[in-house]
Amino acid sequence: LPATWLLDARGLRLTALLGAGLNGLGAWLKCASLAPDRYPLTLAAQAICAVAQVFILGLPSRIASVWFGPTEVSTACAVAVLGNQLGTAIGFLLPPVLVPNTPNDINLMAHNISIMFYGTAIVSTLLFFLTGVVFEEKPKYPPSHSQAVLQTMPPEDYSYKQSIINLFKNIPFVLLLISYGIMTGAFYSVSTLLNQMIVTHYEGEEVNAGRIGLTLVVAGMVGSIICGLWLDYTKTYKQTTLIVYILSFIGLLVFTFTLDLGYLIVVFVTGGVLGFFMTGYLPLGFEFAVEITYPESEGTSSGLLNASAQIFGIVFTLVQGKLTTDYSPRAGNLFLGAWIFVGIILTALIKSDLRRHNVNSGIMNLDVKAVPVDSPVEPESTTLKIQSAL
Repeated sequence: LPATWLLDARGLRLTALLGAGLNGLGAWLKCASLAPDRYPLTLAAQAICAVAQVFILGLPSRIASVWFGPTEVSTACAVAVLGNQLGTAIGFLLPPVLVPNTPNDINLMAHNISIMFYGTAIVSTLLFFLTGVVFEEKPKYPPSHSQAVLQTMPPEDYSYKQSIINLFKNIPFVLLLISYGIMTGAFYSVSTLLNQMIVTHYEGEEVNAGRIGLTLVVAGMVGSIICGLWLDYTKTYKQTTLIVYILSFIGLLVFTFTLDLGYLIVVFVTGGVLGFFMTGYLPLGFEFAVEITYPESEGTSSGLLNASAQIFGIVFTLVQGKLTTDYSPRAGNLFLGAWIFVGIILTALIKSDLRRHNVNSGIMNLDVKAVPVDSPVEPESTTLKIQSAL
């Protein structure tokens, strides 16, 4: 919530700089923790990097809306989300390669960890400086009618607290908030426990487990771009979101029941299919939320979606990890499958009211202003106050 408030109150540039700066700081603190007796410092550094992440995760939908027009906004959001997935993919690929399991040579392991930490710190610092040099707050001219309307609103008319209240009174958004949390939390859980699941059935295949994770995320990157392009072309937000949700459910079942067949190539394929749909869902959720909550801030809606995903991700990882350890990976995956089925039902119940699209297409070619949903100005339960531009 503080990160979303900062995004609304101080804008894109400061939020991006703070996220990149904290990430660099945490990375350098990890370098300073390279000793067995400095583990608490490693934890503190990781916490700083985690805090930095919340400033970055809410940016994609806001950047897309502020900088891109109606025919490219969903693709832009998907590309921005892709950046986060790219980092995850690198996280699957490089650590097993840079820090192989060498339990008999602790000094070599320490050396390898230092290479990984310093490399991360250098890259993070470079990204911080690039953000400072090239990142601008907004374009000279609004790229869409919906953005032009929002930019004419007096700042004193905006209330972050009221925006949060409006969002929680918006029933379609609440349904999306829960269903997005379920899907993304399940993806977080699968990603976190993937190594454990693979090694349970394929002993000594830690490197291939990392490659399977890479396959899962890279396939998801492709899925994100395709879903973004599809949304820009069709504007079928609810239909696409529901179909991807159902295909993710099917993909998880196929992955679960083929995991123990003894063929790693099958795991590569089913993991890729699972990642294609589960990760492809991420920009869909962001963009669908912006559409059904306009004119509320994109940063606030995406921030709440990310908070929901983190909460579900923590719970799912703990429960799935326990089930995987005590019983089998199949038990943990079936637990996630049951929740994703609930998410399908919730997604089907969402009312698709594409407010931003209607403004951009001229269906509501009017001045739109955010007011409390229970405002006496508008008798219907809505977050839109419409005033004739004439």
